[in-house]
Amino acid sequence: MDLERIWPLFGLRITTPRLALCPVRDDDLPGLVTAALSGVHDPARMPFGVPWTDAEPEAMARSLAQYHWKLRSTATPESWGVGFTVLRDGVPVGVQELHARQFAARRTVESGSWIAKGHQGVGLGTEMRAGLLLFAFDHLGAEWAESSAAAWNEPSRRVSAKLGYRENGVTRVRTRPDEVVDEVRVRLHRDDFVRPAWTLGTAGARAAVALLSGTAG
Repeated sequence: MDLERIWPLFGLRITTPRLALCPVRDDDLPGLVTAALSGVHDPARMPFGVPWTDAEPEAMARSLAQYHWKLRSTATPESWGVGFTVLRDGVPVGVQELHARQFAARRTVESGSWIAKGHQGVGLGTEMRAGLLLFAFDHLGAEWAESSAAAWNEPSRRVSAKLGYRENGVTRVRTRPDEVVDEVRVRLHRDDFVRPAWTLGTAGARAAVALLSGTAG
């Protein structure tokens, strides 16, 4: 029995014009650590609710691995999170995540992401999130997608606006022990999604959806 049969998410591959998105495997972790250590954001400002990029390199590498192992080990049809390695020309450049709670009833997914600074500014953030939204709406049957970003994080907020999200409230979050910021929530209904002109490619989607929905045999 091969690994994809044991854990069908490993057989899932989503492709966009410039990227491939695949659930994080252990073999991806060294490349993801390298991408993260190359820089993800201006060190003076923390865009994440958990300041994982502040850690020393060895500690950050371990925590990144442990985080993705935890996503796998705790996934159930009731509550799951999947981290996708974002590959550009076969090289890991970031992560796009998709999460759900009580998905069968709520039909709602949440997303988050990061991408190495050397690959920012050319539309890849929009492309990778659009790819996951197409998968969520057209394969998983999601009706809503939610996300959030620090109020100062204009690049992330522009991605949301381009894809059709609407603002859905503001809250205060602590991103570092001495740093508190406004966080803007956004929400997107599947009918308001600004779909890209390109067509999503998928492989292994049926088995992956069956695992996440609890219908896997």
